Amino acid sequence: MTIDTAPGKIILFGEHAVVYGQPAIAAPLSHVRAYAVVKNNPNPGIRLIAPDLGSDILLSDADTDDAIAAVVTQLQKAANIQELPDLTITVSSQIPIASGLGSGAAIAAAVIRALAVHLGLGYLLTDEWVSDQTYEIEKIHHGTPSGIDNTVVAYERPVYFVRHQPRNHIEPFAVAKPLRLLVADTGIRSSTKDVVGDVRRQWELDSSTFNTIFESCGRIANTARQALEAGDVAQIGQLMTENHALLQKMSVSEPKLDRLVEVALAAGALGAKLSGAGRGGNMIALVTDDVETAVSTALLSANAKNILTTTILPTKNFPPQGG
Repeated sequence: MTIDTAPGKIILFGEHAVVYGQPAIAAPLSHVRAYAVVKNNPNPGIRLIAPDLGSDILLSDADTDDAIAAVVTQLQKAANIQELPDLTITVSSQIPIASGLGSGAAIAAAVIRALAVHLGLGYLLTDEWVSDQTYEIEKIHHGTPSGIDNTVVAYERPVYFVRHQPRNHIEPFAVAKPLRLLVADTGIRSSTKDVVGDVRRQWELDSSTFNTIFESCGRIANTARQALEAGDVAQIGQLMTENHALLQKMSVSEPKLDRLVEVALAAGALGAKLSGAGRGGNMIALVTDDVETAVSTALLSANAKNILTTTILPTKNFPPQGG
């Protein structure tokens, strides 16, 4: 039996603009995770089990867009495996789905790692390779994904990311001071693929206006990286709030997200913004120890459905990575 896992993710800066060549910054949500368990199946076939979804099917019966089936097929293709052995693959996740927290990418990465190790292919498992394979799965679910979800869940470090062809520019980096974040769920589910597609339609109709918005997001992301590396927590908060205003201009926010941002700021948060595709999902608030309880209480009073807390910690001495 082989078990592996991958974290959730949050986008700190640059969502949507990252699809158009601007930088983005994202970080892992390491305290909520997806898990994959692979073991030999005494019966013929590859059995795919997702208890959270009430699903238990054979790979041979799965739809082409089935999440776990797609991962198995992708790994088989990437590793040039002619025939897979009989297996049981079980996935579970603590990461809320359709909330902009990278649940799909985390499940894919966990299955890729567990399956590769179980099949004796552990030598393939660089962060870059896992990210690449996860990205192929993301394309099935999201159409034109930025590439940031797969990068963060595979590298599990804060990442500065710029989308490039033929290779994305990926820089894991260290934050100088701990960042305490509250992640508040609106309870509204949205489709990343639909929202990304709608932004593209708006961009095609008015590219000049949207390019200006995207460039402003890019400047914020670059400034935010400097602030993160310098430990300027107050500036990081201010930049988060500025980024949210630009996301509003893209029409990817919505009334409840805006309300939670306003409530968090009024309760003392240093900054707040939606995180992810928008039109629902989550917002994030940067807090200090002395205001964390007040901000959390205010968000719950404003009907946030759930609040996760996470701390992005300083990390040093990254091993070299490709990408």
